[in-house]
Amino acid sequence: MANRHGSFIWYELITSDAEGAERFYSDVVGWRVAPFGGGSGGDNSGGGMDYRVLHAGDEGIGGIMAMPPAAQAGGMPSGWYGYIGVDDVDEAARKIEAAGGAVHMPPQDIPSVGRMAFVADPQGVRFYVMRGSSEEPSEAFHESAVGHCSWNELETSDQEAGIDFYRDQFGFEPGDGMDMGPMGTYRFIHHGGQRIGAIMRQMKEAPRPQWFYYFRVPSVPAAIERIAAGGGQVVHGPQEVPGGDEIVIGRDPQGATFCLVAKK
Repeated sequence: MANRHGSFIWYELITSDAEGAERFYSDVVGWRVAPFGGGSGGDNSGGGMDYRVLHAGDEGIGGIMAMPPAAQAGGMPSGWYGYIGVDDVDEAARKIEAAGGAVHMPPQDIPSVGRMAFVADPQGVRFYVMRGSSEEPSEAFHESAVGHCSWNELETSDQEAGIDFYRDQFGFEPGDGMDMGPMGTYRFIHHGGQRIGAIMRQMKEAPRPQWFYYFRVPSVPAAIERIAAGGGQVVHGPQEVPGGDEIVIGRDPQGATFCLVAKK
């Protein structure tokens, strides 16, 4: 894996309807979707699991995974998850547990993909850690490229504990903050000298603490029209943010929250 330890290297939607999600995001974001392994339909050559790769141009930036029946029966909601690249998955999982986090899927190898684990921070926010088998760098996170994630935002029940955890585990350095009034301070985070997102206090109406990933599109107004046409819902925005961008937060037809950003 060519990326530095602590880099976001992949983004994944786990959904109750992979086919419906593919139609929705292909139209709203403009991703080209292809089955993993080059098959057709739900055939991804991955042991029967329905996995579809999201492409921004020729670059794979994430995937859509059909929710396993057991998870769906257990009430797992559809949602987006990030993959954080690490030097050693087993060591990262041990360190996360020792810091009060949890390992929901122990480290395992995925042929031709890499080694990964599904974990949670001490506040219960779930994400993956992964050591990819490819030596090509991932550009799934790119602050300005359309179709890529350009901002990673953590809403957490304990902001200071979250800052400490991600700094100790992955080298996320807290930067300056932006006063958000009653919502507290929006603390920017940096990794490898680059500002990659922020950590904020969980809003009262939020069902649980979680990471939010902002995918860049050409136009927020055009995306809003496509969200409505595809059966989704806008839950916040459009809103102008510092730096000349505007954002919109939506909910897809399967109930997963997603975030979009574009130049205003």
